[in-house]
Amino acid sequence: MKLRYESLLPFYHWMWKHWRARRWKRFLMEIQPMPSDLILDVGGNPSDWADKRDAIPRIDLLNLVENKPLSGANHPEMLCMAGDGRALPFADASYDIVYSNSVIEHVGEIEQQEEFARELSRVGKRLWIQTPAWECPVEPHYLGLFFHWLPRRWHILFARWFSVVGLTKAADLESIATTTRLIRKREFRQLFPDCRILTERFLFVFPKSYIAVRRIEKEASK
Repeated sequence: MKLRYESLLPFYHWMWKHWRARRWKRFLMEIQPMPSDLILDVGGNPSDWADKRDAIPRIDLLNLVENKPLSGANHPEMLCMAGDGRALPFADASYDIVYSNSVIEHVGEIEQQEEFARELSRVGKRLWIQTPAWECPVEPHYLGLFFHWLPRRWHILFARWFSVVGLTKAADLESIATTTRLIRKREFRQLFPDCRILTERFLFVFPKSYIAVRRIEKEASK
């Protein structure tokens, strides 16, 4: 029987919603946003903030291409802008909170990731920066096991035959391979040296993703 990507989507979306809901609660607990806080989401989608007006009355979103903001009573007021997260057009500490979810692994090689991290740290007083863990045995972009630990030049070959995305042709493997660089925990600590690094876990054992958290302007690394 041919494997169909669509048949796996309900389970995948259920898991995704569970993780995102749990992460949202942790964000509120750790960062404790106030209604008056000026918040910047770098690389996020307006739909990520749907129905969150009670906690976040207003938010600015910056992407390479300007998105269309959501409108409605339950959604925050949104300002959508076009820009590059590696060269933010804002003054130092101009935002109370800078937020970025699953973006830094897509901005380029380690040098570009360093630029991205420096800019977020410069502009935000508090930080919440999340990225998938290189150490997780499941690669979240291909939905395959283990082969992302091999040299990147082999990823497309292995993904074609040993991943859900490759077997179902649900996405362009070359595009994933050339725009994705997962980050090790030690690298993530180096990118955000004044942040605490939280670890989300898959099956309570494997690191699934890392979150750099700075709750005050200069929080010592722990």
